[in-house]
Amino acid sequence: MLRKSRLRSRHFCCLLTVVAAGFASSVVDSAEKYTEDPGTQGNGNHVTGPDYKIAADLTDQGNPKGKHFEFEMPLANSKIFPGTDKTLDPKKPVRETRKIYVYVPAEYKDGTKAPILVMQDGPSRMDLVCHALDNLTISQDPARRLPAFIVIGVQNGGNDGKGSERGLEYDTMSDRYARFINDEVLPAVLNNKEIKAAYPNIAFTDNPWGRATMGCSSGGAAALTMGWFRPDLFRRLITYSGTFVDQQDDDAPEEAEFPLGAWEYHSSMKLIENSDKKPLRIFTHVAENDLRAND
Repeated sequence: MLRKSRLRSRHFCCLLTVVAAGFASSVVDSAEKYTEDPGTQGNGNHVTGPDYKIAADLTDQGNPKGKHFEFEMPLANSKIFPGTDKTLDPKKPVRETRKIYVYVPAEYKDGTKAPILVMQDGPSRMDLVCHALDNLTISQDPARRLPAFIVIGVQNGGNDGKGSERGLEYDTMSDRYARFINDEVLPAVLNNKEIKAAYPNIAFTDNPWGRATMGCSSGGAAALTMGWFRPDLFRRLITYSGTFVDQQDDDAPEEAEFPLGAWEYHSSMKLIENSDKKPLRIFTHVAENDLRAND
């Protein structure tokens, strides 16, 4: 589901620091010393507004820039999302290829195992994240300094809502999308010829505390679902105006266990409350123009 939401840019910058808390702030060493207990910094509820001025850290401050890359992945080559799922509505076209956008910050040192941030609906607002990396990887303030993580924006498979490829990828209550990112997208990035030419020894961390995911609307639901079903792969989750409603296709096999889709996170099933505590660091955002924002 796509909704209008006044994104709070000042809050956006803060959330990057909050979610990154616990990442190594210096160059990642061989031990990859990420922590699952970043302390209480960032915990609780935070309200911004009513003025939403762009934070300086999210603008071009003239600091050294990293490198941008873009390539395509044909859906037909995917073993997980080939664009032929039986739940797809023929009236909702599927993309033939999906674009992958990659940003490697200037502070990244080739050969280190970089932390990563995967963004749904790429490129979305990758520009803000890239500016934040340019400005905050060199910050002298340890509370705001960001590690040199690599950003990967993944275009959705097309269309929206039930019966769409985007809906299948983002709104389905399973580990399918997390597996797609881990098993297909990340290897494609690491093996891309242009990226390998610039960074012959590029590598990603295998530590789930060094792997974050972010999305808006259904992409936000996807971020939570990635960590919920595969905390062994992704543990830092950013969800903007998440679509935690029943958008899972009625014919999806997951309906048997989760008949209300992502609504089950807070339905009478009390999925979160009744499950064992999971090792996750979560940022959730609700804006004044969200549907039912005042609930």
